[in-house]
Amino acid sequence: MRRPRPGGARLSVLQAIVLGLVQGITEFAPISSSGHLILVPWLFGWDKLGDPGLNKAFDVALHLGTFVGAAAYFRRDIARFLRAWFASIARRRIDFVDERLAWGLVIGTIPGAAFGALFSGFIEEELGQPWLIAAMLAVFGVVLVLVDRRAKSTRSIEDAGIGTALFLGVAQAVALQPGVSRSGVTITAARLVGLDRESAARFSFLLSLPVIGGAGVFKAIDVLSSGGLPPGAGTPFVWGFLTSAVSGFLVVWWLLAYLRRRAFGAFLVYRLATAVLVLSLIAAGARDAGL
Repeated sequence: MRRPRPGGARLSVLQAIVLGLVQGITEFAPISSSGHLILVPWLFGWDKLGDPGLNKAFDVALHLGTFVGAAAYFRRDIARFLRAWFASIARRRIDFVDERLAWGLVIGTIPGAAFGALFSGFIEEELGQPWLIAAMLAVFGVVLVLVDRRAKSTRSIEDAGIGTALFLGVAQAVALQPGVSRSGVTITAARLVGLDRESAARFSFLLSLPVIGGAGVFKAIDVLSSGGLPPGAGTPFVWGFLTSAVSGFLVVWWLLAYLRRRAFGAFLVYRLATAVLVLSLIAAGARDAGL
């Protein structure tokens, strides 16, 4: 039996495309996908937020789409690390760089996955307020730029070990708070331990893949156990999946090339501008501070 849908909320194809683009772009750019997926409907007054069932079903499309897009870009890396990981298991030791990186990615996934399993419900219900998202965008944007400017680029991704991966994994757990940005905080942590910008971004993206894919699968199981997609959600689901997949692929490709030549100043400007816009709308009474 399908659960009731509060308020009969519906998601149009246009809204699905917009949110798919938002997810694909902001998942890997250091500007917070979870924060933007709350702020965009809030800014436009869309009723998606009024239906938890529709929210959860559409989140599946966005997470799986982003995962597919990024996995397509990193397909060779994923295949290489999987081969190395299984080879290491078979020999019961770690001998090569790829094996060390593979184990680092596995172990680095644990803190974020564990923290998400324990506290994701509380975070979604209590910590997704627009004013708090605005504050997190500003604070962690400043932290990213300050750390990046002071960090030394003395290490590449081949120098990252299990300890580095675990440190980034703990940082990734912090990003469950909307507005922090998973890629932003893990890149900050990677720069803090000396990885160059491109290596920091690449390792951050690879580390995020199991969490993004796992979140999509976990939510998909929940949706299926509750009766499947809400009525009329099939077409928006497909569009959200496709747009998040394509935009996610393109943003990963663009950002890795961008960071070979430039720093994070433009992202700080955007984060601060978004925070000012949100807080100004709240102060003017044009939008509520909460959801």
